[in-house]
Amino acid sequence: MRTEDLLAAVATGLWLWDNATGRVTLDAEAARLLGLPAEPAVLTEAAVRSRFHPVDFAEINGVVQLAVSEGTLAEARLRIVDERGQVLRTVRTRSRPRIVDGDFELVGTLQEVAEPQPGTSAARAPVTGDWRRSREAFLLDAGRALAEARSTAEVLRVAAGLSMPGFMPDGLAVFGIQGDRLTVIGHHGHLPDDGLPYSEMLLETDYPAAEVVRTGRAIYLPTREDYQRRYPATWPLAACFERTSWAYLPLVNAGRTIGAWMAGFAEPVAFTPDERSVLTTVARMLAQALARAGVQESQHELAVRLQRSMMPTVQPDIPGMAVAARYVPTGGGLEVGGDWYDMIPLPSGRIALVIGDVQGHDVRAAGLMGQLRIALRAYASEGHHPDAVLSRASRFLAGINETEFHGNGEDQRFATCLYIEVDPATGLLDVARAGHPDPAIRMADGAVIVRPTSGGLPLGIDPDSDYPTTRIVLEPGETMLVCTDGLIETGGHDLETGWGRLREVFETHGTGTAEAEGAGESLERLADALVQAVHGPSSHHTTGPLVDRREDDIALLLLSRESAGCGLEAGGRLAPRPGRRTVFSVAQAEPERIAAARRQIRDVLHDWRDPEQVDSAALLVSEIVTNVLTHTDGDALLVAEVAGEHGARRLRVEVADGSDELPHRRRPGELASSGRGLVLLELLAGAWGVDPRGDGKSTWFELYEDAGAVGESPGAASSGPEESVPEPAA
Repeated sequence: MRTEDLLAAVATGLWLWDNATGRVTLDAEAARLLGLPAEPAVLTEAAVRSRFHPVDFAEINGVVQLAVSEGTLAEARLRIVDERGQVLRTVRTRSRPRIVDGDFELVGTLQEVAEPQPGTSAARAPVTGDWRRSREAFLLDAGRALAEARSTAEVLRVAAGLSMPGFMPDGLAVFGIQGDRLTVIGHHGHLPDDGLPYSEMLLETDYPAAEVVRTGRAIYLPTREDYQRRYPATWPLAACFERTSWAYLPLVNAGRTIGAWMAGFAEPVAFTPDERSVLTTVARMLAQALARAGVQESQHELAVRLQRSMMPTVQPDIPGMAVAARYVPTGGGLEVGGDWYDMIPLPSGRIALVIGDVQGHDVRAAGLMGQLRIALRAYASEGHHPDAVLSRASRFLAGINETEFHGNGEDQRFATCLYIEVDPATGLLDVARAGHPDPAIRMADGAVIVRPTSGGLPLGIDPDSDYPTTRIVLEPGETMLVCTDGLIETGGHDLETGWGRLREVFETHGTGTAEAEGAGESLERLADALVQAVHGPSSHHTTGPLVDRREDDIALLLLSRESAGCGLEAGGRLAPRPGRRTVFSVAQAEPERIAAARRQIRDVLHDWRDPEQVDSAALLVSEIVTNVLTHTDGDALLVAEVAGEHGARRLRVEVADGSDELPHRRRPGELASSGRGLVLLELLAGAWGVDPRGDGKSTWFELYEDAGAVGESPGAASSGPEESVPEPAA
């Protein structure tokens, strides 16, 4: 009897599924079982697929892929449906894949099986029921968790926490390859030293993981007897763990075996096709996650080493001062960019602090940053003034843009920079700025103000750009913060809201603790707190657009001048709370700085009790400074001081100029646009006056926080125009 007749007699058909051509060849019995005429046929894959229940086809597809990868038999049960989707019969398929020219053919049998009766073991067989849905949900969760893991340690933690449907390993191990040896990348469910016997195992060893790496095929050991029979040499290593079943699967990424994964089970596991399918899918996802994590860790290590090689170590031992610095790369990409800071000893004995930001977060930005930093150090070491250092640096970067990028605007890079020459003995700071954020000062009483400074274009835009300098005095007990815009604007903030976010941290952290723990330690704590405010857990408390996005690098420098006192007077009495003082100049050629002067006063009075008095102070400053620029040929120098205890403080503002001509009181009409300066002083100030000086005059006013009403001064008489200002001519 022919084989075909024998198979037909037992209701068994033959089929050949050619994956390369998408054609399925059926004998007569196989065609009949699929609900087609009982004659040999060659059909398309779609035509055959339409005869399977859609849920069952998804099942057999996974089983076939598993069999192809393992070179094993594919076995499943399928429901055959007609054109209307009604189930005709149930068949069992047994097929074996054959690899032909890099693709596979599926050769197998179809055999009709009786429908299971209720209560029988066959009826309870989980072919397409809840087990499958649980498996699919598990794989989705596992894939998402492994895709989000960013390091090898995170991948291993995710793998250890996977709760597989129906069977749960109580021990896991991940093996890697190093030369001709097997290495243990990580393990779970073992003691710390349990991986030592495997860490230097040769790949030629008769051990399941080594064989998996050599062959690229999975090994399933359902019983202890299977393990002992197949691997007698290494069985003693596994026997002590008292497990009953093991699965060893290759970790394959981009067609290359990069290691092996072991799952050990305390309960017996038969490793059915469904269970092998789950383990194989997890192994694929685990291999991809480990490969991604390895690349990210290599890139991160490269970035850290590159950035550390470019970042100096700040000197903590400046006499009378303390310095702290931080660099935080952006959260994405290569984590290397163009932000930098530097600290340069100068020939004069002073110190230069530099902070800057080259456009971009890539290797090119890092390379330009390194060149620019070296150039700045060279110019500074030659003894040039801050404005000359930045001018030369701008020409240097413009030359790189022209020679390397041939004037191509898309490739040119520019840089912002802040260069500060520090005199540690006096606290004098000479600041030159190239398109960079202004420095912020925390005064001795904890108040924070942003100090506007003169500046020019970013480096590299105009080789002939000028960079005027601004002189600031860092008083004892004050701290200066300079940073790149990543610290301020990260998370959708602009300069104003970004400084608002940092102000509270800058004011509260470290205030009053410098003497207790040392100025350097206090400054280090403040540096960490400022970074945490942007990148740490506290940054996630904000919802909406202004949240932590980590889209930019961060570099910051803190400079603190040690306080002269220790907080106690003779006799153990608490010393008066230190005041706050700011100095601000407005040149004749910079009338736009009048607005900056108003903002400066508002910053000084940001915690003043009466908002109306803050408005009055800003108005009076604007009037006095405008009068200087309008009626004299010189610049205006503004000095504002706040002294006293909260609730009873005094603001004194002096605006000095180089003119000897004293102001005259006028009587402006209703439509007059000027002449109201002294009138406003009389109405709004608690006290005011004009003091002649040898080289000009000083117009001053005072406001009192505990004044009962505008214009009243408790305990102080108001200086009228009769005392300081001559009567106007008739």
